[in-house]
Amino acid sequence: MSSGNMKKQRIVVGLSGGVDSAVTAHLLKQQGHEVVGIFMKNWEDDDSDDDNNKYCSSNIDFVDAAAVADVIGIEIEHVNFAADYKDRVFAAFLREYQAGRTPNPDVLCNAEIKFKAFLDHAMRLGAEKIATGHYARVRELDGEVQLLKGLDPTKDQSYFLHRLNQAQLAKTLFPVGELKKTEVRRIAEEIGLPNAKKKDSTGICFIGERPFREFLNRYLAHQPGPIKDERGRNLGEHVGLSFYTLGQRQGLGIGGVKEKGSPRGGGEHEPWFVARKDMESNTLIVVQGHDHPMLQSKRLVADDLSWCSGRAPGKTDLAAKSRYRQADAACQFAELPPDRLLLRFPEPQWAVTPGQSAVIYDGEVCLGGGVIVGAEG
Repeated sequence: MSSGNMKKQRIVVGLSGGVDSAVTAHLLKQQGHEVVGIFMKNWEDDDSDDDNNKYCSSNIDFVDAAAVADVIGIEIEHVNFAADYKDRVFAAFLREYQAGRTPNPDVLCNAEIKFKAFLDHAMRLGAEKIATGHYARVRELDGEVQLLKGLDPTKDQSYFLHRLNQAQLAKTLFPVGELKKTEVRRIAEEIGLPNAKKKDSTGICFIGERPFREFLNRYLAHQPGPIKDERGRNLGEHVGLSFYTLGQRQGLGIGGVKEKGSPRGGGEHEPWFVARKDMESNTLIVVQGHDHPMLQSKRLVADDLSWCSGRAPGKTDLAAKSRYRQADAACQFAELPPDRLLLRFPEPQWAVTPGQSAVIYDGEVCLGGGVIVGAEG
């Protein structure tokens, strides 16, 4: 669904203050569309201390977005979705952490805010389409709208968009998904966008660049407990299971502990990794060595399924990502009633983490996925 050959439309663009959404707005304006920018404020802290202002860049981002709108010559509106965000995204995020899982708030934010609350708002403004600066593409094929990977493999964001449905995809454009990031920056400089050299944002939108554990400290209860190896030996104390994720290596506080002659490939100087969280006994189980068997899984189960087409895949030989920054892994897909999926991998997957998304692909087409509930070797 290339935007180049479309009739001229009223398109509302989510302007974040970043370079990708800025170039998105410029490209659509260049194509002759009537473009309106909206800046979404999704987070308001309960306090406005100096420490918070240091990390929260929302005000700076709005100034950048307004400057971009000015250069491109479009209107911009500031819309506050913070209440929706707290109810629909942040509350779920905390619930998952308290249950010992590691959620992906960007997936939830796209499904609940950017392509629901924002889309609804844009339609009320008379928009025919919305557009964002995500690196992904949409294509209409045989009456179905498909979600495709962005053409820049290092920037593809289809993983975060896999919960979008047909109605949402039919109303959405991703102009920069057709481009490489280097090209996006070149366009931004060429047209004199004030944020052309702005660094890509990292981290979760409501945490900004602040240390993650420091942020969670405000909201989650601390229940210290033992850190043990797979043989049950006590190695130290954790600060609360919610603060750790599977595969985590840093911040365990047991760096000085060495295990000699480990039977499972861990040498004396091998680093420790989080392998399990036993919620019942409040125990953190760690293992030595990146390739330890407890960190490898050949099967995973996911629930809370969402399919872009509205139905599960009709074939079994597919590929999947069980975390964002990994290559697609070949897998066998199977449905498990009532609403679960099973993925079997010929090659073991590392640190498959409950709460993260398992996203399924057929080549460049993102089919959808679900939330990982468990994995096994």
